[in-house]
Amino acid sequence: MKFVFIGYMASGKSIVANTLSGVLGIMHIDLDAYIESKEKKSISEIFESKGEIYFRLIESSYLRELLSSNKKFILSVGGGTPCYANNMELIKLYATSFYLKASITTIYERLLHEKAKRPLVSNISNTDLKEFIAKHLFERNPFYNLADYTIVVVDKSVGDIVTEIILLQISD
Repeated sequence: MKFVFIGYMASGKSIVANTLSGVLGIMHIDLDAYIESKEKKSISEIFESKGEIYFRLIESSYLRELLSSNKKFILSVGGGTPCYANNMELIKLYATSFYLKASITTIYERLLHEKAKRPLVSNISNTDLKEFIAKHLFERNPFYNLADYTIVVVDKSVGDIVTEIILLQISD
């Protein structure tokens, strides 16, 4: 069993995956943390020193490495992961995927407090952030919408989201 959580940054992928991991007793892997441990650099440092193209290449390589393993796990990936290098097709081949769908306003409010940790938005002014999110979501939605399941996360607790995911799996 492999579950992969996709969605825009700050949609709750890591916290939902980590919580579900605890409930099901299955290992949670955060792809960004996995990349950082393998590369011995933070994502921000990789972006700064080698650029986004390099990052997307290694991201796809590490995703393939994880998904093709025989391990059971719950994987949370970066917001752009499904949009590059046929990664979404790879995810669909090896795992059950969940799109955690958050509203532009929800994402904006969450990102305001963590911009410094997010290389793609760290240099965008708060005034321009909402428009950036809207444009980015529009570009990425075709990939996100390929997920096996879409979970709307707006105004839901992590516990409610995890329960919804478990109920979806029981009903299948």
